Amino acid sequence: MPQRIVSVFPGSLAARSGIREGETLLSISGTPVLDLVDYQFLTARPSLELLLEGEDGARRTVHIHKLTEESLGLTLESSLMSCPKTCANHCMFCFIEQMPPGMRPSLYVRDDDWRLSLMAGNFVTLTNLPSVEMDRIIERHASPLYISVHTTNGELRKRMLHHIHADRIMEHLRRFANNRMSFHCQVVLCPQINDGPELERTLSDLASLAPYALTVALVPVGLTRYREHLYPLRPYTREEAEQVIRQAEAFQQKMLPAFGTRFVFPSDEFYQIAGHPLPNPDSYEDYPQFENGVGLLARLRDEFETALRLDPDDADAVPRRVIMATGTSVAPFMRELIGAHPIAGVSVRVKPILNRFFGETVTVSGLITGQDLVAQLRGEEADEILITESMLREGEDIFLDDMTLAQAQEALGIRITPVPDDGAELLYALRGNGG
Repeated sequence: MPQRIVSVFPGSLAARSGIREGETLLSISGTPVLDLVDYQFLTARPSLELLLEGEDGARRTVHIHKLTEESLGLTLESSLMSCPKTCANHCMFCFIEQMPPGMRPSLYVRDDDWRLSLMAGNFVTLTNLPSVEMDRIIERHASPLYISVHTTNGELRKRMLHHIHADRIMEHLRRFANNRMSFHCQVVLCPQINDGPELERTLSDLASLAPYALTVALVPVGLTRYREHLYPLRPYTREEAEQVIRQAEAFQQKMLPAFGTRFVFPSDEFYQIAGHPLPNPDSYEDYPQFENGVGLLARLRDEFETALRLDPDDADAVPRRVIMATGTSVAPFMRELIGAHPIAGVSVRVKPILNRFFGETVTVSGLITGQDLVAQLRGEEADEILITESMLREGEDIFLDDMTLAQAQEALGIRITPVPDDGAELLYALRGNGG
């Protein structure tokens, strides 16, 4: 599709080649530019032929010779990702189908776009791809992708995703592996559905594709109170979560000597549900699935303790009172961390916030709303309230329920400070010096 050029960076390769703002890029080396993936792929060559159309309709060809990694310096009018592919599934565990009514429209969007998987690490199911699009993935060597597998049992996957083509997952993954394309996997586990023997089958099937199958994250199903008319599911019990951890650890022991990686990683939630000690930070290798909640707490503790060693407490620190508002699942970990490392002059109280908005089965900090925070901290006394940045919309001071950070602060009369998921930043925020 044609892409209008809205700016040319001064001094860039494009500027030196005479490319002008307002022109339209029709193709690169004879291939139309469908999206950002195409643009990046097609421009990563030493010799380019750009077909351009001026505002007067006149066409011309510009030949460019460059270093493979050298950028052209163009900004195009379209984001090239403005129309992501949406999900064609109706997964029995879909969190979006469990959302309450009346929230902002963007929260109901279900993307399932391999381009977002490549560029942003979003997980995709690969059920909405026509053969021509799968061919494009292979041709563009889009790697690594992040794949929602859930199970490699085709019939079970069709039932879990409620999609007729969901059973082709191993066919797709084998094709990636045969073309030397790597991928990370996620398995959302539902009690007595895709765990136990089914999980063992899934892990074995995916391990057969190593080293192109890089990692597998195990995540427990998330359930809200808005499940009327949806498939009957329940949360994991402590004993069941412990079994998942043991199963994963046994599989890790087989994979580590064979491939140099533990391969399968239960998310932090499983350890919290089971009350099981977290693995040491080295067990998470290079934290390949950190954004999936795998190893976040182990890394946070390691960063916190390292920062404390490098920057010891000031014995003359001004006394202050801090409330750490967290989800109910992470509260015991935070109490243990602060209790093991009291900070001079700082009185810290960890306050677990019950999620009454989504339902108390939702225990993670990132899904706490402004109204629950305000309702459960009203009347508290402190110099500062610390929350995780993940409670807010990315890049904005807005909670999931559209309450702003300023509104919450005004309602409580206490400063609220969002803190990144970084142990050093947490230490500095507790001390009140902001790093």
